[in-house]
Amino acid sequence: MPDSNLPGTDLLKTVLEPLLEDFQYWFTRSRDLLETEQLSFMSNQEQSDLLCRVKRAQEELNTAKMLFSATDGQVGVDMATLMPWHQLVTECWKVAMRFRQTPGV
Repeated sequence: MPDSNLPGTDLLKTVLEPLLEDFQYWFTRSRDLLETEQLSFMSNQEQSDLLCRVKRAQEELNTAKMLFSATDGQVGVDMATLMPWHQLVTECWKVAMRFRQTPGV
């Protein structure tokens, strides 16, 4: 069994664990907005598509978090997985900002 006191493991726990928590937080907030509000600047289909992508990312994230926990922080997440999550969070931030700037909201 690998030594859980290796510097790489500490680095993963220090960097990756909070990053995964941040993704969880922003995906949850985005999902809540998309499920509870009708966004006047998006078509129903656009809003539904974005919600589906957030749900799919949450499922992927939950799997990554389970693997990270099950291996006691010994497993990282590939950048090819993280980058689409980052892009999706950025897209959701833009939608949320636009929603807050919409008159009458």
